[in-house]
Amino acid sequence: MKAVRVKEFGGPEVMTYEDTDSPNLEADQVLVKVESAGINYIDTYPRSGLYQIPLPATLGLEAAGVVAAIGDGVSLFKVGDRVAYTNVAGAYADYAAVPEDKLVNLPDSCSFDQGAAAMLQGCTAHYLCQSTYPVKQGDRCLIHAAAGGVGLLLTQMVKMLGGFVIGTVSTEEKAELARQAGADEVVLYSEQDFETEVKRITDGAGVNVAYDSVGKSTFEKSINCLSRFGYMVLYGNAGGPVTEFNPATLGPKGSLFLTRPTLFDYLATREDLDWRSGDVFKWIGEGKLDLRLEHFYPLAEVQEAHRALEGRKTTGKIILKP
Repeated sequence: MKAVRVKEFGGPEVMTYEDTDSPNLEADQVLVKVESAGINYIDTYPRSGLYQIPLPATLGLEAAGVVAAIGDGVSLFKVGDRVAYTNVAGAYADYAAVPEDKLVNLPDSCSFDQGAAAMLQGCTAHYLCQSTYPVKQGDRCLIHAAAGGVGLLLTQMVKMLGGFVIGTVSTEEKAELARQAGADEVVLYSEQDFETEVKRITDGAGVNVAYDSVGKSTFEKSINCLSRFGYMVLYGNAGGPVTEFNPATLGPKGSLFLTRPTLFDYLATREDLDWRSGDVFKWIGEGKLDLRLEHFYPLAEVQEAHRALEGRKTTGKIILKP
């Protein structure tokens, strides 16, 4: 089979599209014929070496496809089932071996592309506003990268919960996408200081929560945007990792909370996986959640896909097609 392999850490050029052996299927695993694989910014971390993983490795953490074979101990799925998954490495390939407890059934109302687009980013947006900081009616929420894959979904979910969204984006084109998703106010951080704008928009009150996937370049100002007892939710490093921080500063700024959540913890149980993915797929089927599937690349062109993502040339979701 074909797969995208990484044998050394570095830029997009270290990814190679090559022949490799099909995965060995263990008793609790399902062999999935990948129809669509999702690209996420977190995929760049093990590729670059920010996250150290054993090499060589096959990248990719989410996909949708069809069950091609099952292990002896599998009882929840059968050959031919439409399925989707996340949090299992190896999605950039023709086939992937996935533990049964990481798989979910893909409803007929969702395409393979939607399944691949919804699992990681959809479940991330879900845990951010349902669990990490449960948004309540009237809460003021700052969402960075509001036109990105998670940002667009998180904006829609926060609006479902009655929150007020201030989104940050880099261009007017992206600002329009954020507005279409429901953002109440949009700040072009390339032209405006978002901290100043947030304080102006909120009449100095600040926001109840800042959802920050950027990291180093926005971290301190995001904290400064918070109201008393506000939540700083740092869930990504697109602008570089935050390496130095003094927790004592959270007190004088309003007894603030800081958390660094991961999807792995929020999908650790079968109950959470079924809840989050079930909500996301239901909302897609009901037309309440709009997935922007705007960028499609053949698996062989994965280097170009990563360059576009890291160059901030994309909005919504990037899908790889084996």
